[in-house]
Amino acid sequence: MKKSEFLGALAGVLLAASVLQAQAAATIVIQNLNAAGEGFNDPTPAAPVGGNAGTTLGQQRLIAFQTAANVWGATLTSSQTIVIRASFEPLTCTATSAVLGSAGAWNIWRDFAGAAKVNTWYPQALANKLAGVNLSAGDPVDGQDIRARFNSRLGLFADCLPGSPFYLGLDNNHGPNVDLVTVLLHEFAHGLGFQTFTSGSSGAQFDNRPSIWDHYIYDDTAKLLWVDMTNSQRAESALNTGKLTWSGAGVLTSLPTVLSLGTPSLTIGGPAAGSAAGPYNISTASFGAPLSSSAVTSTLMPVVDTGTSTGLACNPLSAANALAVNGRIALVDRGTCTFAIKAKNVQNAGAIGAIVVNNVAGSAPALGGADPTVTIPVISVSLADGNLLKTALSKRTRTSSGVTALMSVNASQYAGADIFGRARLFAPNPFQSGSSVSHFDTIAFPNLLMEPAINGDLLHAVTLPQDLTFALLKDIGW
Repeated sequence: MKKSEFLGALAGVLLAASVLQAQAAATIVIQNLNAAGEGFNDPTPAAPVGGNAGTTLGQQRLIAFQTAANVWGATLTSSQTIVIRASFEPLTCTATSAVLGSAGAWNIWRDFAGAAKVNTWYPQALANKLAGVNLSAGDPVDGQDIRARFNSRLGLFADCLPGSPFYLGLDNNHGPNVDLVTVLLHEFAHGLGFQTFTSGSSGAQFDNRPSIWDHYIYDDTAKLLWVDMTNSQRAESALNTGKLTWSGAGVLTSLPTVLSLGTPSLTIGGPAAGSAAGPYNISTASFGAPLSSSAVTSTLMPVVDTGTSTGLACNPLSAANALAVNGRIALVDRGTCTFAIKAKNVQNAGAIGAIVVNNVAGSAPALGGADPTVTIPVISVSLADGNLLKTALSKRTRTSSGVTALMSVNASQYAGADIFGRARLFAPNPFQSGSSVSHFDTIAFPNLLMEPAINGDLLHAVTLPQDLTFALLKDIGW
């Protein structure tokens, strides 16, 4: 039996600690690490909201944590208590983006009694379940299974995504705000094992041994599992957009009950398309209308910001440009402002769809964000593909381009699966630390809890038929 600390030692001292428990098929204990007056102990008055009866900001945060713990407690089975040590603290923020929070396994274990696979790393909560004992018994710090940190400044300050605070209600009626219970369900899943401990950027296994995840990650191109690859093969595989998949039998058999037939697609044509004609690899947005079998098709026209040659669409379009994109599909550059702002500005100008061009080399970017007032479909393409489209559009007139875009779905393939029905994992190029590999692909529809961006339409669900998260955790031993 071997243990390794995966997240490292705790910083700070436990003060004003409080404990909450979720009693069900598994017992989950939440330990409050915040000092008096901070985080969970913040005394700022708060009116009860959405079934959350707390009367201070700190109380409401704790109650939201308890709610998420109850969902997982009712879903899992384990004779061993699952300990989540948690805090609210300042995390990375800007005016347009922010880290919502993070959680992960504190310790990982291999070769313990009950391990289904030898020489393989398991997260502590799962290892305890399989062993039937607390492998860290007697150690008050290592006794934690999951360490969780969440952003105490989100939406409350001008330099931390102002106007988009955590919604602390329990009823999912979050509107444009970030639903904390959903974020917690997502992050707790990482701590329970929805993650690999193998480096996706280098392909190197932790201590030269595979994670339990590596036994199920399959590359459609190499036709190999990660456990059977070299480091360089894994690093290449982590960038294999659309071809990195999950081979576990539970997800494979359950996927048709959750995902819809019809994978999103973009096809370019028209008399001026030239070498740009044909199908494109795309990513979809967490907001706006989903693509469907009822194709959205029209002339493709670029956004050209006033006084510039780039189309950022971070401000309302000029009258001339609004005329050009009205009733058309708008081509927009990534950068400067959020994807949702770009989409809303072209929608206000009359566009019936939007395509966002990446501004760095690599695959089409996932389009996170939220705005329930955006009702047009929004997709993205890579920088290389965007440059092809811009070349085809270079001979356009003010109102016509001779290039058409058709946004639709391939009705024979599940949205979020490969052609064999295996769930796609998130594998963007370039590699995104903290997101790549350990999430489902953003192209899944309906949206899944374990995509890298929290989508506004998610339910507080982790099981079938609404979600595949627990199906995957069962594949690794839950």
